Amino acid sequence: MIVRIMGEGQVEMADRHFTELNRLDDELLAEMQRGDEEGFRRTLGALLEAVRRLGEPLPDETLQPSELILPGPDAGLDQVRAMLADDGLIPG
Repeated sequence: MIVRIMGEGQVEMADRHFTELNRLDDELLAEMQRGDEEGFRRTLGALLEAVRRLGEPLPDETLQPSELILPGPDAGLDQVRAMLADDGLIPG
């Protein structure tokens, strides 16, 4: 799956990594629902770091349609809320 972090670039993620990403996404969603700004910041950072660590960066000159778009590290609670589906940022 091709994942884009807003303001950074694209990475290709293997399906086997989505268990970890979904766990972080569930945690992020719960923190947002509680209005836990500190937890939100921490977990958003952990989610983005996991994508960077586990994904294979695509060259900048390669533009593929992104199947998943994640907010950048400076995104606020309201901005991320606008991006959420019912089950979080990461579907399924």
